[in-house]
Amino acid sequence: MAESAATTAGPMSALARIRAILGGSAGNLVEWYDWFAYSSTSLYFAAHFFPKGDATAQQLQTAAIFAAGFIARPVGAWLMGVYADRAGRRAALTLSVAMMSLGSFAIAVLPTFAQIGVLAQLGLLAARLVQGLSLGGEYGASATYMSEMAGKARRGFWSSFQYTSLIAGQVVALFVLVILQHVLSKADLAAWGWRVPFAIGGVLAIVVFWIRTGLDETRAYLNEATATATAQRGRTLDLIQQHPREFAIVLVLTAAGSLAFYAYTTYMQKFLVNTAGFSKDTGTAIMAAVLLAYMPLQPLVGWLSDHVGRRRVIAVGLGLGALATYPVMTAISHSTSALAAFGLVMILVACHSGYSAVNAVVKAELFPAHVRALGVSLPYALANAMFGGTAEYVAEWLKQAKLESGFYVYVTIVMAAGAIAAARLRNTNVTSLIADD
Repeated sequence: MAESAATTAGPMSALARIRAILGGSAGNLVEWYDWFAYSSTSLYFAAHFFPKGDATAQQLQTAAIFAAGFIARPVGAWLMGVYADRAGRRAALTLSVAMMSLGSFAIAVLPTFAQIGVLAQLGLLAARLVQGLSLGGEYGASATYMSEMAGKARRGFWSSFQYTSLIAGQVVALFVLVILQHVLSKADLAAWGWRVPFAIGGVLAIVVFWIRTGLDETRAYLNEATATATAQRGRTLDLIQQHPREFAIVLVLTAAGSLAFYAYTTYMQKFLVNTAGFSKDTGTAIMAAVLLAYMPLQPLVGWLSDHVGRRRVIAVGLGLGALATYPVMTAISHSTSALAAFGLVMILVACHSGYSAVNAVVKAELFPAHVRALGVSLPYALANAMFGGTAEYVAEWLKQAKLESGFYVYVTIVMAAGAIAAARLRNTNVTSLIADD
């Protein structure tokens, strides 16, 4: 009865829409904070779990664990995508944040290699796999939820906060590290201070779990639940057979966007330290400043996409990124000024904003409601595992092989493929499959 009433209710008020967007964004922020806490602190805990070898070898091994977390993301995306299409977006969002809290608390209390040997490495791997399952489902559920709540007129603008909160999660993770760098000695930070961000993330995830239990369900889901039997929703075979082109487009776009994002942000912190020669504190400060400036670009580009078209915005952004990557990363590698490094990294993330601001809504608009969460999350997670999750490992491997510039070429080629795929998109501003509210 409640579902039927919801489907016939009048237009959603602006306040209700903002409350839903903020609720979805807060959870997304905490999920990504927990995920990025690993990469932002790995410079400090790598030696505790992988004590053998030099700094590059240790980072290579922690990067391998980082990549392993991405292996679990397609599984989480598939399971949570099916769950979101059958049980509702809100139910999937609530479950995903509970799993993330579990993974964060596990890393916070995990013994080191010196204490339990190889079991420490296996424990770190297990915790990251749990977080991977969680985040694999989070992206599709939150992208679908926020796109369906956004409303047609300003869907690009409102849905852009999905990526704004993603970046904010990374910003918070970096700022927690910056604070720890200033209140703890280097010895304390290396000994035990790196655990603090994970403990904070676990607590925040519990708070968000409570917030998400009070979110409204989307009308698109409620309408579909009324019209379609549960067994007919979220079917993987239907997704692949009925929407192969859309599935492939999401794969290619995500390959380009996720590889570039991890190259320009999470790996860039190590790049500034290990290649450009900045101190750990300076490298962290540069990336914190970059991410702060990167965040407000998302709603601006989202707003632009509502006026000029999302296909055009993505194609131009990825195309410019492909052109800029090699010369800009080469310049960063020779940079000696923190301000110059900041400006160069900003060029890269500004290009990437063409993708990041609107990628979630474009993917959601390509699929009908009964397979939307699965259609957004599964190809996204597969591409993320293959390209985003391996970005740091590939970069570190090429660096160790004295072929570091090969990584710039790799990013350029994948982004160029993404730009071509974006140019072949239909104009989802007009053809969106999200029902008007």
